[in-house]
Amino acid sequence: MPPDFLWGAATAAYQIEGAVAADGRTPSIWDTFSAVPGNIDNGDTGARACDHYHRWPRDVALMRELGIGAYRFSVAWPRIMPGGTGAVNPAGLGFYDRLVDELLAAGIRPFVTLYHWDLPQVLQDRGGWPERATATAFADFAAVVAARLGDRVADWSTVNEPVCVCWIGHLEGRMAPGGRDLTAAVRAAHHILLGHGLATEAVRAASPGPASIGIVLNPSPCEPATDRPADVAAARRMDGHVNRWWLDPLHGRGYPEDMLATYGVQPPVRGDDLAVIATRTDYLGLNYYFRQLIVDDPAGPPPYARQVPVPDAVQTAMDWEVYPAGLEQLLVDISTEYAPRRILVTESGSAWPDTVAPDGTVSDPDRIDHLERHLAACASALRRGVPLGGYFVWSLLDNFEWAYGYAKRFGLVHVDYPTQRRTVKASGRRYADLIRAHRLLGGPPPGGPQPPTNPQSAG
Repeated sequence: MPPDFLWGAATAAYQIEGAVAADGRTPSIWDTFSAVPGNIDNGDTGARACDHYHRWPRDVALMRELGIGAYRFSVAWPRIMPGGTGAVNPAGLGFYDRLVDELLAAGIRPFVTLYHWDLPQVLQDRGGWPERATATAFADFAAVVAARLGDRVADWSTVNEPVCVCWIGHLEGRMAPGGRDLTAAVRAAHHILLGHGLATEAVRAASPGPASIGIVLNPSPCEPATDRPADVAAARRMDGHVNRWWLDPLHGRGYPEDMLATYGVQPPVRGDDLAVIATRTDYLGLNYYFRQLIVDDPAGPPPYARQVPVPDAVQTAMDWEVYPAGLEQLLVDISTEYAPRRILVTESGSAWPDTVAPDGTVSDPDRIDHLERHLAACASALRRGVPLGGYFVWSLLDNFEWAYGYAKRFGLVHVDYPTQRRTVKASGRRYADLIRAHRLLGGPPPGGPQPPTNPQSAG
């Protein structure tokens, strides 16, 4: 890796913080969705999670112990603006103030995600992301956070994985808010992209310090399961659904015409919306977990294509294929096609059925293998000219894994949920060894270099 490569770890507020009713926080759509019987495996909720809201000093100390140089975390909108708009909750902002200060004191560079799915329920009650007002409310929220933290935080992402917010949350019903309506999903998709553009502008205007801003997508290589023309066409539609629908408008190309025809629904574009969506960004965040092998599914929901298992594949506890070549492929293809100024792998990780040994240790050789092979894919992409600036492991901690509850463990650090005891897994130690080796070869100290004062971008 290059000397300034960032070695990071990532989390999200609802997945680790707990304390969902503490200090003025109001419910989010995930509190509401989790309370519905049958929505979450084992009836789990994020009400306590990893209790990071109270245990954050220990978690920062663990990162420092591992040598992690950058920490990507999200801020909880209903903790900071309990009414969704208007009044700001001092206790909510104060929590993130203290966290940022502790990270910087530990030499860890904070990367703040503004929206990782926890829309205030009060805004959902007014229509949520299918309504244009939510995009402007998001920009106002972003400005509040940037004004408070921007003197110390230089690295921002607006939205995490709009595929999950819009398609899985509004079309498939498997994530909050649990909708199953194509028109609402397309409207949500447009407004969340518009919210990204408005929030990007708001952060730049409100931050008292330099701001490097991007969006985080979760693209997948989409390949036909057979050479049948129907499957080849289905793979192209799935590529449009999970990849091009987002990448094209973000890079000034507008919405893909083939997907507009597939959905049969027009996004509610007004005025200069497309120019706002394509506003200059400083990096593209990429979350990678698996490729998609696709067959035609004319009876299914849009895009009328379905993912099928890869024959004889090694699979994680999530039934996801371990396929590091897909990460290299995405990095090279996106770099070639869209030419973002900088790319960060903002999430990459794997869930396995971890167990604590009698001596208290957690051995996770499968996660170590996954980590090493995906880092090797990053190194190969760098050699091929990809402007890759860092890698963030998902996740720092075992946590509430959305609809899967607490059964799926992704962490470098094991969490015993009844006691909240943290135990660094063997994979965490391996990651620490890799970071240490990089620094011995001339990499920067923890925290790495800061972005330039006036970053420019073609993205």
